[in-house]
Amino acid sequence: MGKALIIGAGGVASVVVHKCCQNPEVFEEICIASRTVSKCDALKDKLKEDKTKISTASLDADNTEEIIALINQFKPDIVINVALPYQDLTIMDACLATKVDYLDTANYEPLDTAKFEYKWQWAYREKFEEAGITAVLGCGFDPGVTGVFSAYAMKHYFDEIKQIDILDANAGDHGYPFATNFNPEINIREITANGSYYEQGKFIETEPLEIKRVYNFPEIGDKDIYLLHHEEMESLALNIKGIEKIRFWMTFSERYITHLRVLENVGMTSIEPIDFEGQKIVPLQFLKAVLPDPASLGPRTKGKTNIGCIYQGTKDGEDKTYYVYNVCDHEECYKEVGSQAISYTTGVPAMIGAMMVLQKKWKKSGVFNVEEFDPDPFMEALNKWGLHWKEEFKPTLVD
Repeated sequence: MGKALIIGAGGVASVVVHKCCQNPEVFEEICIASRTVSKCDALKDKLKEDKTKISTASLDADNTEEIIALINQFKPDIVINVALPYQDLTIMDACLATKVDYLDTANYEPLDTAKFEYKWQWAYREKFEEAGITAVLGCGFDPGVTGVFSAYAMKHYFDEIKQIDILDANAGDHGYPFATNFNPEINIREITANGSYYEQGKFIETEPLEIKRVYNFPEIGDKDIYLLHHEEMESLALNIKGIEKIRFWMTFSERYITHLRVLENVGMTSIEPIDFEGQKIVPLQFLKAVLPDPASLGPRTKGKTNIGCIYQGTKDGEDKTYYVYNVCDHEECYKEVGSQAISYTTGVPAMIGAMMVLQKKWKKSGVFNVEEFDPDPFMEALNKWGLHWKEEFKPTLVD
């Protein structure tokens, strides 16, 4: 059916590549591109080219002209951006110049500022509309599936949704004293930033990890959850009818928080350059270099993730609650695609979103968040491609 250019060669990219190759009727040909082409070649070597044709390319995703040249050479039908969030805009610029559809899993953030907003990418709406191409933003799990869950809840169970609590739990154990389950630089920037929640038309800021609760997750049990800022709250606040409050919660163990606070206290989580032996280094980037590569955690991670959304609202004048979630097993993910569940839960939705665009089920001109599309075919595909979801209609609420 089509060709996909996959930019990135980390843990999430590995899952996207594997899932595209499981779906050759849609992804007839893929090209894996990264600054480190040896990683692309290693991914290609893991897969049989029985049906999906695979090629690789060296690419500096910070360089729009390089991206344009590769797009013109490979001629993809869609670009799947699973590189760094700092590179979203250069890749979007290249897609605009070549009139190729675009999809990513995380919103743009400036390299020198830990700030997560959609405004930079939403500014491309008119340009993409005029070019007649589609940009799908944030099509991982959170953001991504959480937005699809929200659209599904709105379509099938509510007249109005008043409150959304997004809960992201990882009960996996990789055996290291401290490691992050996705890019350490992005992960630590996200956690050490101020938290926020949406209420009555505005965002209310909190100190980092200031607000804590305990929640009993299906199949996982009681876990400490902390309120964070997360980008999908920004789009859901605009797109969900009747919304009054949105909160995002993520689990962290006491051990993880202790390590993080020590690193923060000694300056290792800073993104401000420092002088070291005559050259400038960014402490957080150095920390990233010494921490375990998230892509290496797959064979040693055991346990499960549980990610979902709890909705409170009304239907036919009656109060209603609804909880939809996915439970993913780290070991099962590794058996299937050689990655742990954090990469799996991000990479599978990216493949599905690209499939939706190629099949023209999610095809319209402009820049969109996932909850602006029909959720039904995506929800059906989640069950088919490895992310089965479950429902509860009287869930325990987060207080």
